[in-house]
Amino acid sequence: MERRVVLITGGTGGIGKAIALELARNNYDLVINFHSAQAKAEQLKQQIENEFGVRCMIYQADVSNEDEVDQMITEIENEFGGVDILINNAGIDEPDLFANKNAKTFRKILDVNVIGAFNCAKRVYRHMAENKFGKIINISSTNGINTYYPMCLDYDASKAALNSLTHDLAMQYGPYINVNAIAPGFIGTEKELDGYDEEFLKEETEKIFLKRYGRPEEVAHLVRFLISDEAAYINNSIIRIDGGQYGSY
Repeated sequence: MERRVVLITGGTGGIGKAIALELARNNYDLVINFHSAQAKAEQLKQQIENEFGVRCMIYQADVSNEDEVDQMITEIENEFGGVDILINNAGIDEPDLFANKNAKTFRKILDVNVIGAFNCAKRVYRHMAENKFGKIINISSTNGINTYYPMCLDYDASKAALNSLTHDLAMQYGPYINVNAIAPGFIGTEKELDGYDEEFLKEETEKIFLKRYGRPEEVAHLVRFLISDEAAYINNSIIRIDGGQYGSY
């Protein structure tokens, strides 16, 4: 059986990298999108090809730019035939005191986290519809449900919007394309842990019923299941993966 092609946006670190490695291990061909981490992308591509023997392309593009997304998908279609599975993982967050927030940063976060996901989902639709098969997974956050932090209110708003986009796309893209979102809680990526003091990390961990933060690999396992044939009847869902977390239920 021909391997399915997965596009992972923001795929060079943290959750994105974990997803790439998990799917390569399970015999998917990959396209790893990145914005600026060229060296990390090249290193990850080499690791995937050496360890798993699947095809892997890396592609630099700003997902918030519609023209760049169109060019990226066109090159994927020329090289691999098209995108069968899209993982909208690209996202940014710039936490700061409320008094320091401004509209420019707010728009930037919305552009990447919401418009970027829309651009990619809209562009891959053609191939998925023609093949009567497709899976789209939007990586959201419990911050978009009801776990809120005023220091990242723009990020929280973007993830709530991404959840809404998930529902609308699921309706628009049925019956052959499944659209779901995964909402991680506190996941212990390098980015998540960097810059926080031990007291803050302890306080956040105490809010989690399992008394630990999650691992990127655990999110990747959920992605792998949701894009499998076993999850064919899961659609239009926002699935939390947060260890049980106060405020996210």
